[in-house]
Amino acid sequence: MHDRRKGKRFSSNILPPYLRRLPSIDAVIPALYLKGVSTNDFSEALEALLGPQATGLSPTNITRLKQVWESEYEDWAKRTLEGKRYVYLWADGIYFNVRLTSDRPCLLVLMGALEDGTKEIIAILDGERESSLSWQEMFQGLKKRGFSLSPKALAVADGALGFWKALEEAFPDVVHQRCWVHKIANILNKLPKKIHLGAKEALREIYRAEKRQDAEDAMDSFVRLYGAKYPKACECLTKDRSQLLAFYDYPAEHWVHLRSSNPIESTFATVRHRTRQTKGCGSRKATLSMAFKLALAASGHWKRLRGAHLLSKVVSGVRFVDGEEKENLETAA
Repeated sequence: MHDRRKGKRFSSNILPPYLRRLPSIDAVIPALYLKGVSTNDFSEALEALLGPQATGLSPTNITRLKQVWESEYEDWAKRTLEGKRYVYLWADGIYFNVRLTSDRPCLLVLMGALEDGTKEIIAILDGERESSLSWQEMFQGLKKRGFSLSPKALAVADGALGFWKALEEAFPDVVHQRCWVHKIANILNKLPKKIHLGAKEALREIYRAEKRQDAEDAMDSFVRLYGAKYPKACECLTKDRSQLLAFYDYPAEHWVHLRSSNPIESTFATVRHRTRQTKGCGSRKATLSMAFKLALAASGHWKRLRGAHLLSKVVSGVRFVDGEEKENLETAA
């Protein structure tokens, strides 16, 4: 959009960064829908974002597009997963401004990294974020379609998800890694705002440590500093000690990908809403298909994992200590 204001540049607060650069109809409409924009208001919003070429998109035409996308989502949700093996998983429950029925208020999103380092969306379903039953339904459906994990697979998610119980039942050998972004937010909620800055930096020192022992020491230092006055915050940290530091047993090049569920967070960041809405419910099919189209638009900009060549070593069982191959450490010694 051309901004006539002197010294100003238009930037949409609705569209994700990857859509602001090269906006397209099949990516902008899902973002607007999930943001809660009414279909009747789409024409005006699209013309402002895309220019005069969007004026022909009437509510009727948009409804037709949505029906096509719903069909595309249904086909995608039934696709076979035979022949694929995932090394890493990321899971999260996403709330949008357009919410689903009261008993299934959010979308459950599962992403994965294949053995060649390619990232992709595995599943998008509606359900209860904290319900293990909803995640069990997802895993049962995935298994029927040939979903499989490689040896030493690792999953990243928030500790509050019902995802972990379902994962334990479906794939008991998967390594658990708690998301540091969610963990830090949970800890800060138990601390007064006046000390957030210092506490946040102290928490970062833990997961930024180059070695597990250094991270352990930094975690103990945090407890010594804040434990007397804020025991609940320290308990929130230490109760998941091993799951927070699981990434140290994987290649250091992969740590940036494994310490948080950011791949999902960034995809839906500008259209997600963490609290349930009190407005009328949107169509379940439409919401699922819109999230699917938005995720596809984002995936077109995804790059392979850093250090993708090391995934074959993870799969073959090579042991990593503090991010380095065990054999390399022994040779250096």
